[in-house]
Amino acid sequence: MILMRYKERRKIVSISVPGEQVADLAEVFKALGDEVRIRIIAYLMVRALCVCELVPLLGISQSAVSQHLRRLKDAGWVHGERRGQWVYYSLNASMKETFACVLARMPDMSLDIRRLDQGDMPLECKL
Repeated sequence: MILMRYKERRKIVSISVPGEQVADLAEVFKALGDEVRIRIIAYLMVRALCVCELVPLLGISQSAVSQHLRRLKDAGWVHGERRGQWVYYSLNASMKETFACVLARMPDMSLDIRRLDQGDMPLECKL
């Protein structure tokens, strides 16, 4: 068992966290260890997106986007919902609640999403 201490409004609070929970939590934070994945999360805070919409936003290949989404999905940050041929990814609701203070520090990507919605960015969707 690991004993963690942190300051909260001038009080010191101690919490006890079992080893496997620490490992799980480490994986959650490791998923944020890449700039592209942080940008994906910031985009998904605006709305659900499919891989082909993320390609022009991120400027990387479709396979690279898929790999980053897989890592985020494995860590519990995102989940996918099939809509016809496409899978739309969105933030996991429990992560929004649990990590609200982390997510509050994400950049606002709504302008990029607006440009995508207006057709200012070419989509990579292939039938």
